[in-house]
Amino acid sequence: MTTLTVRRLLIDLDAPFDRRWNGGDAFRTAFFNALSMSFPAGEQFFIDAVRAGVKDLPPERQQGFAAEVQGFIGQEATHRRVHALFNDQLAQQGHVNTWERRILRRMRLLAGADPRHAVGITAATEHFTAIFAEHLLATPEVLAGAEPRLCTLWQWHAAEESEHRSTAFDLYRELGGNERWRRRWMRVVTLFFVADLLRQTVRNLWRDGSLAQWSTWRSAVVYLFGSDGLVRRTWQPWRAYFRADFHPARQGGERGARWLLANAAQVVAVGPPA
Repeated sequence: MTTLTVRRLLIDLDAPFDRRWNGGDAFRTAFFNALSMSFPAGEQFFIDAVRAGVKDLPPERQQGFAAEVQGFIGQEATHRRVHALFNDQLAQQGHVNTWERRILRRMRLLAGADPRHAVGITAATEHFTAIFAEHLLATPEVLAGAEPRLCTLWQWHAAEESEHRSTAFDLYRELGGNERWRRRWMRVVTLFFVADLLRQTVRNLWRDGSLAQWSTWRSAVVYLFGSDGLVRRTWQPWRAYFRADFHPARQGGERGARWLLANAAQVVAVGPPA
């Protein structure tokens, strides 16, 4: 099992930041803001899913996952708290988070379902966040000109997503989750995640007043479809999830580990959650 360190990020998110904090780029700012808006509710879902999943294992098999799941929960709880502070600043700027309401509504639909479904959804979404994280760490220019504290926030989050990329996947397999549902949940997660992300990004751009500007959509094309664009770089890793021999650990994570080592002064290790 993987040892996961719970870390507290040493940055101040009480101070306001610029409306276009990501180097003055309207699209990249709106896109990252949209991602952040999904995190508090989404990560609470992940926490609840793996916690319930471990409890569904026979007692003799729970111990093998206990420490890693505790670290996973601690990291996700910290991400949830930090992005809630970030989102508070967005709300003060006048942004409206509609994505979170949809996440909460879907969570209620799973109440009482086999816990393997929630763990399978978590594994699929964690793969999404891991390949996004890898893209961010491999192309630091997507945060060029961003406030240093916000650049640190996003890179720290990306590094920890890489670090715990296998937890939910391994738990799903340990619970006896089958391959058909694993792939099916990735298709469903892809549909909702991409649609919700684009929908919230467009709303953010409309609130910013930059939705109809040519520069906004030029930036979108470069960021998403350029030579180092998000879609180009993540397409193959996304497809790999459907292979029978797929495992998240085979898709890297070294960049995240290097970032955490090089930026140890930006965080402090804390105890596991109660």
